[in-house]
Amino acid sequence: MPVCSKVSGGVYKPGGGGIGGLWDRAWLLLPLAALFWSGNVVIGRALAGHIPPITLAWLRWCVALVFLTPFAWRRVWHDRGALLASWRIMLLLSLTGITIQNTLVYYGLTTTVALNGLLFQSITPLLVLVWAYALFGERPSGRQTAGLVISLAGVAVIVTQGALVHLLRLHINRGDGFILAGMTDYALYAVLLRRRPAVHPLSFLATTFALGAAMLIPAVVIEQAHGPVANVTPATVVAVLFVAIFPALLAYLFFNRGVELIGGARAGQSLHLVPMFGSLLAVVFLGEQPRWYHAGGIALIAAGLVLAQTRRRIRLPSPG
Repeated sequence: MPVCSKVSGGVYKPGGGGIGGLWDRAWLLLPLAALFWSGNVVIGRALAGHIPPITLAWLRWCVALVFLTPFAWRRVWHDRGALLASWRIMLLLSLTGITIQNTLVYYGLTTTVALNGLLFQSITPLLVLVWAYALFGERPSGRQTAGLVISLAGVAVIVTQGALVHLLRLHINRGDGFILAGMTDYALYAVLLRRRPAVHPLSFLATTFALGAAMLIPAVVIEQAHGPVANVTPATVVAVLFVAIFPALLAYLFFNRGVELIGGARAGQSLHLVPMFGSLLAVVFLGEQPRWYHAGGIALIAAGLVLAQTRRRIRLPSPG
C-alpha cells in the first residue's frame, strides 16, 4: 500500500513517490480502476442467478474490508477525530458510493442485456458534469464538452458494432432503470468526494466500506428471508474474491486518488473506458473476434479523453 503524508490545504499526498510513482499518476490509476470495474460488470452478470444481488454487494464490501483492515486499522485509529467530526459527509459518501450504487447495478444485471448496460455505464461522465454544475456551479470547459461527445461516440460505435441504427431499436427494461439509477448515484459520489475529510486514503476507504456494508444489513436479511439463497461453489467463491479485491478495494482506492489529483469532472471522463475494456475482455475471455469497430471506438474514446484534459492543473478545495 502507498505511504502518504499530510500536507497543507487539507489533502494527502504520498511520501516517497508511492509505488513506482503510480500514486501520483492519475491517468494510470484511473484506467486501472476502469479495467477492474469492467470486470465487475462481467462477473456480476455471470453471478446472476447464483448469488442474490444485495447479498453479492454486501459480501463484496465485507470481504474487501477483511483484506483492507490489516493495512488500515492504525490509520483509522489515528484519523478517528477527523472521521467523527465529518460523520455527516462520511455517511453520505458511504451511502452513495458503497451501499446504493453497486447494489443497484448488480440488481439491474439480473435482467438487462449487455448492450444496454454498457450504454448506461457510458452516461456516467455526463452525469458527473451535471452534478458538478448543480451542486457547485462548476461549468465544463469547451474541451471537456467536446471530449465527452467524442468519447460517447466511441462508446456507441463499440456497443452497436458500428451500426448506430441499433440505438433506435434499444428496448429499455426494468434492469436498465436500476443501472441508470446506480450510475446517477455514483456520479453524485464522485462529485461529493471533494468534501471528504482530510484523512489517509486507507482510513477513508475502510470507514466507507464498513459503514456501507452495515447499512446494507437490513436489506440482506430481508433478501435472504424472502428470496433465493446463494449457491456456494468454488467458482462463486473465486468470483466474490475477485469483485472484492479488484473492483472494490483497488478500483475505489485508485479512483478516489484520481479525483483527488485532477477533480471529479475530469476523473469521471475515465469511466468511458469501462465499456471499452468490457469489449476487449469479451475478445480475450469469451472468444469474440476483434473487429474494426473495436479499433474505431477505442480511438474515439482515447481522442475524447485526451481532448478533455485541460492544461491548467485543477487544485481541489480544502475538504469540509
